[in-house]
Amino acid sequence: MAVETLSPDWEFDRVDDGSQKIHAEVQLKNYGKFLEEYTSQLRRIEEALDDSIGDVWDFNLDPIALKLLPYEQSSLLELIKTENKVLNKVITVYAALCCETKKLKYEFKFKNEIHLLLLPFTATDASMVEGDCQIQMGRFISFLQELSCFVTRCYEVVMNVVHQLAALYISNKIAPKIIETTGVHFQTMYEHLGELLTVLLTLDEIIDNHITLKDHWTMYKRLLKSVHHNPSKFGIQEEKLKPFEKFLLKLEGQLLDGMIFQACIEQQFDSLNGGVSVSKNSTFAEEFAHSIRSIFANVEAKLGEPSEIDQRDKYVGICGLFVLHFQIFRTIDKKFYKSLLDICKKVPAITLTANIIWFPDNFLIQKIPAAAKLLDRKSLQAIKIHRDTFLQQKAQSLTKDVQSYYVFVSSWMMKMESILSKEQRMDKFAEDLTNRCNVFIQVGFLYAYSISTIIKTTMNLYMSMQKPMTKTSVKALCRLVELLKAIEHMFYRRSMVVADSVSHITQHLQHQALNSISVAKKRVISDKKYSEQRLDVLSALVLAENTLNGPSTKQRRLIVSLALSVGTQMKTFKDEELFPLQVVMKKLDLISELRERVQTQCDCCFLYWHRAVFPIYLDDVYENAVDAARLHYMFSALRDCVPAMMHARHLASYEILLDCYDKEIMEILNEHLLDKLCKEIEKDLRLSVHTHLKLDDRNPFKVGMKDLALFFSLNPIRFFNRFINIRAYVTHYLDKTFYNLTTVALHDWATYSEMRNLATQRYGLVMTEAHLPSQTLEQGLDVLEIMRNIHIFVSRYLYNLNNQIFIERTSNNKHLNTINIRHIANSIRTHGTGIMNTTVNFTYQFLKKKFYIFSQFMYDEHIKSRLIKDIRFFREIKDQNDHKYPFDRAEKFNRGIRKLGITPEGQSYLDQFRQLISQIGNAMGYVRMIRSGGLHCSSNAIRFVPDLEDIVNFEELVKEEGLAEETLKAARHLDSVLSDHTRNSAEGTEYFKMLVDVFAPEFRRPKNIHLRNFYIIVPPLTLNFVEHSISCKEKLNKKNKIGAAFTDDGFLNGIVFPLILCVAYILKLLDQYREFDSLHWFQSVREKYLKEIRAVAKQQNVQSTSQDEKLLQTMNLTQKRLDVYLQEFELLYFSLSSARIFFRADKTAAEENQEKKEKEEETKTSNGDLSDSTGSADPVVK
Repeated sequence: MAVETLSPDWEFDRVDDGSQKIHAEVQLKNYGKFLEEYTSQLRRIEEALDDSIGDVWDFNLDPIALKLLPYEQSSLLELIKTENKVLNKVITVYAALCCETKKLKYEFKFKNEIHLLLLPFTATDASMVEGDCQIQMGRFISFLQELSCFVTRCYEVVMNVVHQLAALYISNKIAPKIIETTGVHFQTMYEHLGELLTVLLTLDEIIDNHITLKDHWTMYKRLLKSVHHNPSKFGIQEEKLKPFEKFLLKLEGQLLDGMIFQACIEQQFDSLNGGVSVSKNSTFAEEFAHSIRSIFANVEAKLGEPSEIDQRDKYVGICGLFVLHFQIFRTIDKKFYKSLLDICKKVPAITLTANIIWFPDNFLIQKIPAAAKLLDRKSLQAIKIHRDTFLQQKAQSLTKDVQSYYVFVSSWMMKMESILSKEQRMDKFAEDLTNRCNVFIQVGFLYAYSISTIIKTTMNLYMSMQKPMTKTSVKALCRLVELLKAIEHMFYRRSMVVADSVSHITQHLQHQALNSISVAKKRVISDKKYSEQRLDVLSALVLAENTLNGPSTKQRRLIVSLALSVGTQMKTFKDEELFPLQVVMKKLDLISELRERVQTQCDCCFLYWHRAVFPIYLDDVYENAVDAARLHYMFSALRDCVPAMMHARHLASYEILLDCYDKEIMEILNEHLLDKLCKEIEKDLRLSVHTHLKLDDRNPFKVGMKDLALFFSLNPIRFFNRFINIRAYVTHYLDKTFYNLTTVALHDWATYSEMRNLATQRYGLVMTEAHLPSQTLEQGLDVLEIMRNIHIFVSRYLYNLNNQIFIERTSNNKHLNTINIRHIANSIRTHGTGIMNTTVNFTYQFLKKKFYIFSQFMYDEHIKSRLIKDIRFFREIKDQNDHKYPFDRAEKFNRGIRKLGITPEGQSYLDQFRQLISQIGNAMGYVRMIRSGGLHCSSNAIRFVPDLEDIVNFEELVKEEGLAEETLKAARHLDSVLSDHTRNSAEGTEYFKMLVDVFAPEFRRPKNIHLRNFYIIVPPLTLNFVEHSISCKEKLNKKNKIGAAFTDDGFLNGIVFPLILCVAYILKLLDQYREFDSLHWFQSVREKYLKEIRAVAKQQNVQSTSQDEKLLQTMNLTQKRLDVYLQEFELLYFSLSSARIFFRADKTAAEENQEKKEKEEETKTSNGDLSDSTGSADPVVK
């Protein structure tokens, strides 16, 4: 029957009965799988967000935050509903004005104040470029415009509040009253007006203390004058300048002249068009004065006492209200004025915000000078003396205060833990809530307020009065900062339980208030004598009662406060009832905004202006390592200013300010804690390992002992976007130090290994093994060291082309250092093959500099003219001289160069040029040796592979066996290593070719045409080299071996290698091998010396008959000298011929290009053939 009720659309389902069930089961399985995965994912997130990462978490990074502050969704008109329409209007107007005041205060606190305070703190002064100040000020103008609008709005609200109050309290007996105001005191309105005046007063103080703002503003105005003279240069239309200048003058007059507060109180409060009269309203004047005195009476009782909560802020408002009252009504209560000044003895100064401190006496004397004249100078002077005395006393009592607060806060935290851990008993529920309320407010919040006040007042007073703080005071204040953050963290850590308790406490307090109001309401109803005033009272009580029946929002509490201002008249409440009701309402205010108030009091943003204390604090932490965990709280305090800094608008990006701050704090931390800790740990490990040497007295009873291991038990500290892990930092430092020192002196590897083990045992540091070769006899000079000092290396070492060895030129010791391929291979094995490319890159950079000097030499007029002259001479006489360059011409060139001048060491320009070429050749020899060393290292590593032609693929074998994923990764890595080694051992990187390709384009440019003369300078250069070489070798046999040498093939490379690399077109890139070969220089030299040798031999035969021994001896020496010169030139020729092989000297640049093109065409053809063969093979496969 059930089937018949189905709609016709589902008729077809009747056939397939089981499909729905199967489908549902599949979906359930999928859903179950999803839930399992989601659960595991949530668990991973929970573990990642666990508070074990750091003792103090960054509140701003909470993924989920619990907001206790209730949000009012009803409008004021909906909340204020009674049958008394007139009262409704009065309460609505006043409530709206109070809400507007709160909004303005909030806007100032979280927007305007921050921008103004942060303006001076750009990057460091050193990084400020000329013009930066003006640019920053330009960016800041838009904010000043917003601030101007804000101030104007504040003026309007103040005006409106005064008018609304004056309209209610009218002195004209004829005019009808809105409501009966006898006994009605809207104290809340005056408190809110005081808050708004405090905002304006704070603005004045910030700008007055802001030297940088004024300096930047002056510079900006000067810039504007420059723009005025030449607008087109700056791309600005002239007609727009004048309005802009007027706008700036308006901003300056309104904001920067320190007249914001004064302009507000000097407004024309009396309506000119017959509206509200204010200054002549005596009833309003009396009410105004009465309200100020009432607020002051409440404030004075608690100001400076342990139970003080927000009385200081209210006192600032009272001073503002008093000045406003004097400005409007021009009457002054001398007794009250003196009472206001007497408060300065209790409270010498008040911190308005951050680093801005306010002196009430200065304010009152400045704003009401007429009243100040009535007081004697001694009483005014006594206030200033008292301020100095207060600072001295505070400096002495700070240490005791810290100890007391330490005990208080610790016991409060224990109470919090015990109360919040217990389950609430239903039979004692109300009592339990009262206890919790007292612990939250009367203990926790009050401690936070007291500590915050001490820190801010003391620090700012020292800064304002420009007096130095003692280290003891700094340490004590930093301890108080830690306590402040500990209180905040306690509330945060137990926020879930606190949130639950707060809602219950709020309801309990509302219940108490409702009971009190209910009793008063019954009393009013029971009295049958109804009057308008009594009806107003009843309506006000009903309104308060209705409003309290709901969440404890700011708006509702405000309405209750205003309603009770009307409802408490006519002795509705007895004295013993009214005071408890006021206490309950005060508690309700505090508990409803508990978290926000705790955050405000525990906010340590002011530390940004007192960063100078941080180094002293870190020194103290280092000296007293026992309680190192307090670092977490200090970094949490330093982090408080970050949200404010993100609002900075005077820079291109707020990140510039954040980076600057981050860098500064990290530098201080490194300098005053981390680096000292690293050095101390290293020193301790060294002395412990070398105790047998008895280097120092290490008796802890004599020299004392610090347990630095406590630093390593700390959780990582969060700061900005990083975690500061002290353990990891010190471990890295020790690892790096031990590794570097082991590479310098490998024979000390056992000592550093022992120190590594000791660090693990004593401090629990997990050290990394160095994995350096522990035994080697042929390490030689390190590649890295040569690379860093290549300019020194090429000048101090000589290269042997045939043996591939570098030998030190001179040494103060009795031995010379040598560097060969094995040394380079060992060094590459230590650092890895990656060092080879880096080395070649360094050499390239070095060659660039040397080639520049080379080009300058060739471009010199004296050199160039001689070379061109020699080229012309050779072209003229080559046919007559059998195409050989004359030896005499080379000698003449050498002598001619010497005439140009010599250095104090006796070297000519050609000698210096030879040295330059030698250094370039040495650099090229070094590159060659790097390549050979790399091949040597690879071949040594690959020698354990049985057959290079048939290497087993380990990855495939592991897959076949079905081994674990880690084994597969290891096999893949092994295959990669074997492949690299095989390739490296079979073929090295052609570094010479790379350097040729890099330099070739530059040296072929027409602008380097002066280098084409190089081939003609080679003959005199070789002659110079041979003479120098023989001179060096002769010095080997002398006692004074300065300047002696026996191998200098670096020069030979200096001829050949610069052909391609140094002066790219020399003999190679510009096809100058053929030009040089056309000189037939070495044949000319050979013929010259053979001719002279034959002449000497012939002369010897003639003189042998004369028996003149001296003459024969001279001839023998001459023949020997000629033989040595000939031999040297022959060796030079052979070495040059072998060196030319590196650069394929048999081919010109054109031939090489042609060969390259042919190869590319062959490759394309072979690829085409392959694709054709594949295409033709397809049908066969099918």
